Amino acid sequence: MKSKVRGPIIDTVAVVGTGVIGRSWVRVFAQAGCNARIYDSDPQQTQKALRWLEQDLRLDRKEGLIGAKAAAAVRGRVTAYTNLGEAVNGAGYVQESGPEQLTAKQAVLGALDRIAASRTILASSTSGIDMNEIVGKLPGAHRCVVAHPINPPHVIPVVEVLAGQNVDLSVVSRTCAFLSSVGQKPVVMKSYIAGFLLNRMQAALVREAIQLVERGVADVDAVDTTIREGLGLRWALMGPFGVADTNADGGVREYYTRFRDSYIEFMNDLASTPSFDDGMIERLALGTDAMIGKTKRAKIRRWRDRTIRRIRALKDKDPQPWG
Repeated sequence: MKSKVRGPIIDTVAVVGTGVIGRSWVRVFAQAGCNARIYDSDPQQTQKALRWLEQDLRLDRKEGLIGAKAAAAVRGRVTAYTNLGEAVNGAGYVQESGPEQLTAKQAVLGALDRIAASRTILASSTSGIDMNEIVGKLPGAHRCVVAHPINPPHVIPVVEVLAGQNVDLSVVSRTCAFLSSVGQKPVVMKSYIAGFLLNRMQAALVREAIQLVERGVADVDAVDTTIREGLGLRWALMGPFGVADTNADGGVREYYTRFRDSYIEFMNDLASTPSFDDGMIERLALGTDAMIGKTKRAKIRRWRDRTIRRIRALKDKDPQPWG
């Protein structure tokens, strides 16, 4: 995918933890032109990530999403290390993507703070842990931030950036500038809240989706079709407030004023958290199985990622007319 940025403003980065999120970060950085150093406490996991990268690049070549020369360049920028200190040495930015466990992240960030250069930004991919809990009174807490991606970050560009209470605000600015330079879309949160932004809004929609199935209002396929062929098409271009602003000639003020009572009625009718026990999960799973049939998930995932990239390419060619 073509990018409007001229290149990364930090040329050497380290990715610590090479699971599903970490390996995708590697692709983000290497594709943008960074020298990407990767490390995992489990060397087999590192090799697995490299095999995934090579396979992903092969599939992209086959589907015409990247040329052979560009794919080779991406792979050539990635180097695996078996020593954390060597991986981090000389890196201007480190993306921690280890297990989503507080003690594990505290241990990794503590180690990184001891060995990384003083100007190196230490970013965590945590999906819900408060950075204040992770770093505590760590000497380098001022240079530690949350940079939570949306899975997979090499396909979906939004990154939620959240500072701890002791962070140097210039680190937040530098983090956002760097992430922008590698093609991501950083959004800065003003304070911590469980689940951050995307997961909270996603949870709100998922809660109602489950509730509708549980109450017998609609089946799984009907709910998914409504999002896929309805809300999702608008939301791929604008968020809820932007959509509302275009739904009335007078903009969001007219729209929300006109439909305020209806929205209040709808919101008041939204039920509390539905049952989410094993039985409900199985009910949803059976509905999903019926919806996708015998199609393999890997094929669906590949179609999803390929199509999202093409949507992004269309948006790049015809960018939003504001901001």
